[in-house]
Amino acid sequence: MVSTLRIPRLVVAAPSSGSGKTTVATGLMAAFTGRGLTVSPHKAGPDYIDPGYHALATGRPGRNLDAYLCGTELLGPLFAHGAAGADLAVVEGVMGLYDGAAGQGELASTAQLAKALRAPVVLVVDGSSQSRSVAALVHGFASWDPEVRIGGVILNKVGSDRHEELLREALDEAGVDVLGVLRRTPQAATPSRHLGLVPVAEREPDAVAAVAAMAEQVRAGCDLDALWALARSAPPLTGAPWDPAGALAGAGTPPPSGPRPVVAVAGGAAFTFAYAEHAELLTAAGAEVVPFDPLRDEHLPESTGALVIGGGFPEVYAPELSANAALRAEVAALAAAGAPVAAECAGLLYLARELDGAPMCGVLDASARMTERLTLGYRDAVAVGDSVLAPAGTRVSGHEFHRTRLEPGAGTAPAWGVVRPGPARTEGFVQGGVHASYLHVHWAALPTAAARLVARAVRPGAPV
Repeated sequence: MVSTLRIPRLVVAAPSSGSGKTTVATGLMAAFTGRGLTVSPHKAGPDYIDPGYHALATGRPGRNLDAYLCGTELLGPLFAHGAAGADLAVVEGVMGLYDGAAGQGELASTAQLAKALRAPVVLVVDGSSQSRSVAALVHGFASWDPEVRIGGVILNKVGSDRHEELLREALDEAGVDVLGVLRRTPQAATPSRHLGLVPVAEREPDAVAAVAAMAEQVRAGCDLDALWALARSAPPLTGAPWDPAGALAGAGTPPPSGPRPVVAVAGGAAFTFAYAEHAELLTAAGAEVVPFDPLRDEHLPESTGALVIGGGFPEVYAPELSANAALRAEVAALAAAGAPVAAECAGLLYLARELDGAPMCGVLDASARMTERLTLGYRDAVAVGDSVLAPAGTRVSGHEFHRTRLEPGAGTAPAWGVVRPGPARTEGFVQGGVHASYLHVHWAALPTAAARLVARAVRPGAPV
């Protein structure tokens, strides 16, 4: 059914990474939420960490919008699904405004997303090392693509009143509205490490304080009324919102009858990477989704019939994960019994024999260790053989993001054949009901993955 979505919205972008997008976007989300608005948070690209801060700021799930992982045709429907019932949507961009998938034009860029959503862009500019040149910078970004509407600028890292005056004068000459000016505020900073910001789940009390500081910084330095008016200037969007049940029906995979199987989903500080749509698809496919924390829980949820272990930072918590021997044994026993187990990146490491010398679950005859080398980027892949997630030949778009190395990197039955970029290679493991891989895949683009996993899950009362 085609519908019209009338929701005020803003895209927060920047000329480059490090300009302050996360501070501004999260601060805006929290500040508008503090005004009594229901704010829908979104993040361009595959990043899992920023949406955790967005969720903390708004009380709603942070959702990703990624044209590479999901296809451009799903950007609008996924946005409409996430923004349902909200008064305002704020979308944090990725990298620089026009940066996207390497060598593929505007694909997966913030600019492409802003055009797809017909949303005005607020450009966050680091003003710390410039004055009048800011006008040339902003003019270039505003004129590069006439379909991208730059609605105004928020100046970040401004050093003094005089510095602010010079920047404002330059932008006034250029005819660009200044919607806010932020000074350096150390208390609003969020710590980083080898893969970016430290996730909310690992520092929740401090993260709450950081989000509150971002909100106060934005309230003090930004014209919220002007930003609200800009958001309300966005035209209506037409099209049907994405729906998990509809996605499964469209894929020809209705939920099975009988008792709802329990699908245990790893969470907690070690496994923080998850797309909200995955749990929604599992539920729509007929599962009872139950979270558990491998750092704290000594047993899998009662009647667990399938297991999903997503991404995160097991390398940070390897000793603690290893010490939970009872849970590791249950995971190994479930996998040995043939129950479906879907593991991505961190989950792959958890299923290995060891991680940095610490014993893991031993489901896979492979050993993992931290390295200095960052592996990062989009991947095009094809399923090498049939698995619990996909039949042989299924083509997917995924994302890889880690600093670990697994030896061997693929089993005798690999999970995927990576066809781009670089030379073709295989990676991951398919072993009984186990599908384990470094590749992060967004199931909104592959809803049959949820359906296949639930169909194979052990039902309550059935022998494992």
